Amino acid sequence: MGTPELISPRSPRVIAARRLAKRNFRGKERRFIAEGPQAVREAVAHRGGGEPTLVELFTTVEAAERYADIVEAARATGARVHHASDAVLAEVSQTVTPQGLLGVCRFLDSPFEEILRARPKLVAVLAHVRDPGNAGTVLRCADAAGADAVVLTDASVDLYNPKAVRASVGSVFHLPVAVGVPVEQAVAGLRDAGLRVLAADGAGEQDLDAELDAGTMGGPTAWIFGNEAWGLPEETRALADAVVRVPIHGKAESLNLATAAAVCLYGSARAQRAAGGCRSVTTP
Repeated sequence: MGTPELISPRSPRVIAARRLAKRNFRGKERRFIAEGPQAVREAVAHRGGGEPTLVELFTTVEAAERYADIVEAARATGARVHHASDAVLAEVSQTVTPQGLLGVCRFLDSPFEEILRARPKLVAVLAHVRDPGNAGTVLRCADAAGADAVVLTDASVDLYNPKAVRASVGSVFHLPVAVGVPVEQAVAGLRDAGLRVLAADGAGEQDLDAELDAGTMGGPTAWIFGNEAWGLPEETRALADAVVRVPIHGKAESLNLATAAAVCLYGSARAQRAAGGCRSVTTP
């Protein structure tokens, strides 16, 4: 196929890619790993700051044949393509069963100020979210609901953790994400940009159904989602315009983070898309 196959896990290229499993190396190189055909396809299509996001692609010979369109598109962007043995892919991959495609990508987070300048209407803020799988899943929910951006506070997990990237199923390449923003700065900036800031919490004083029935959800909204185990601290809840709970109509004790986020984001998205729109909370 015209490309030499990497067969040694001790190859410098393999070692460099494997190091990206660690946060300090990702930060130093400003590179991260995207695994699997869906994520790599999205990486190939993404450009950040005028440059292709994908810089390097590792593929088994079998995967190169199966996903020839992705491999050729990667070459067309100027990415370096390496054919690799199954053993090499297993060495670099963070999954039990690698899918044969693994991309090295440039960091793609957006400055928080740039997100605010775009006048977003729906934003998910992840405050104190520590589980990378949950962070990636909430990002995917935000993407599916049509959110304009996601903000990860400085107390949350690394956006580029391989589990977070994998859980996003390509959504990390779809919408602007700001990282490392102090929660106070996030709330103040979003409120100044005209968004109502809601904290999602199971002990919230306001009920999501009641908010939707009252027609108060149609305006620009930012949702704050908290830690998987202990929710949002009191000082974060106090920053919000309202603390809203997802009603539990059955006998379940609670909802997990990603499910609650999906319900809240889709509730806002539906209200914002309602025929004729809902009244703004700032309307007299």
